[in-house]
Amino acid sequence: MTRRALSLFVTLFLGAVLVACGDSGGSSDEKESPGGAGLSDVEVEGDPGTDPKVTWDGKLEADEIETDVIAEGDGDEIGTGDQVLAHIWIGNGFTQEKAYSTYDASEPQLLTVDEAQLSPLFLAGLEGQKIGSRVAIAASAETAFGEAGNPQLNIGNKDTVLTIIDVISGLEDSPAGEEQKAPSWAPSLDGDADAPSGLDFAGTPKPTDSLRSAVLVQGDGPAVEKGQTMAVNYLGQVYDGKKPFDESYSAQPAAFPIGIGQVVKGWDRALVGQTVGSRVLLAIPPDLGYGDKGNPDAGISGKDTLYFVVDILGAA
Repeated sequence: MTRRALSLFVTLFLGAVLVACGDSGGSSDEKESPGGAGLSDVEVEGDPGTDPKVTWDGKLEADEIETDVIAEGDGDEIGTGDQVLAHIWIGNGFTQEKAYSTYDASEPQLLTVDEAQLSPLFLAGLEGQKIGSRVAIAASAETAFGEAGNPQLNIGNKDTVLTIIDVISGLEDSPAGEEQKAPSWAPSLDGDADAPSGLDFAGTPKPTDSLRSAVLVQGDGPAVEKGQTMAVNYLGQVYDGKKPFDESYSAQPAAFPIGIGQVVKGWDRALVGQTVGSRVLLAIPPDLGYGDKGNPDAGISGKDTLYFVVDILGAA
């Protein structure tokens, strides 16, 4: 439903253990030479939240992790286990070229500050920093990605990696705001109030052909804008279904751009303009869901109306 491909890519891409295997990426000891530039010799221009302009002063070298807070934010301090939406820029300190940037697609990524999910380089750029900060980190490719470097990014095992992290937003733990009365068409929620396990359709009238949305908790955060990346917890169930066909509460939040066609039309139409911290209930007719073909892999027919409960935890 929410197309977690980009988030999954980042998890695999940043995970220290998962990127530590493979070939060397074509680098050799011949690249090592004394007298290279350090992190203090790299100029990073631009405000957090904008594509950084990087000016190199020679080949970057770093034997240990070096960090430099380019701009300190005024938000909360980030701790272990916290989740944030962040933009990431990665450069090869040997070739002095950009290797990867989330700014290219205007899609910040959802990151969990956990040593099991992130390499030491990314932990250094997040843990203890403040929301709203821009942090530059330099480290060897082996420290950043493992002994093979990262051939996918053309970063060899003897290169130095420059990473710039813009921490755009933190996430709410759960809906935060004023509870609203549910409409008569709404199913009730089973399970824990913060993490529902299903929808109960007993006494719920049959769905109509119209898109319906209801705010169950009115969050007091900013309104979600078209094109932003949202971080949400959600649960989806077809009308009169006995169990969900998909949910994130038992795992971790999902993140995806909203309003630009990367999710079903019902989500794009109903969630743009909702506020961070809200819990929203949706009833989505087939033409705004999966269409006449449905989604057989999820057990959804072309005639099923989709019901979702969506907790909006953050947007950037």
